[in-house]
Amino acid sequence: MLGLFFVEFYIATFIAPALPASDLLTTPTLDLLSSPQATLSLADSTQAALTPVVTQPLQSGMSGCVPDKIMITSPKSGGDPLSAVVDLIGTADIPNFGFYKYEVASVGTDNWKTISADREPKKDTSLGKWNTLSVSNGDYFLRLVITDNVGNTLEPCVIAVRVLNQ
Repeated sequence: MLGLFFVEFYIATFIAPALPASDLLTTPTLDLLSSPQATLSLADSTQAALTPVVTQPLQSGMSGCVPDKIMITSPKSGGDPLSAVVDLIGTADIPNFGFYKYEVASVGTDNWKTISADREPKKDTSLGKWNTLSVSNGDYFLRLVITDNVGNTLEPCVIAVRVLNQ
């Protein structure tokens, strides 16, 4: 028993550190329990409610979207105003897929809040839901972010949407 202990000690101390680290491939994992499963927190909702409503025309362009890889197809960028709970439809499907998340930020800010995330690739189907009642009426950017299984984040797909709850 003592001999096995010394053999293991020798291997762990002298041989293992000398092995090339390039053969090791770390895989980041998303802890879905630590990510918000609903929408914005109460504090973020309060801050969003205090943000003034933008009344200028909504931008209609989108950026970073690649068909059949990273795309939000519904709601349409610059389309009809959103209200209540919105089903986000799109594609999150790349080689070496890790996970995706979708986030929201008020137009003119860079304060992105994660709405939800998932580890399963999706193709032209529901990415999840967004409860727009948690934000004030106004213009927002909605973005889909995909990270591959080695931790590289692709350019996000960003669309402009308007929230108008009655």
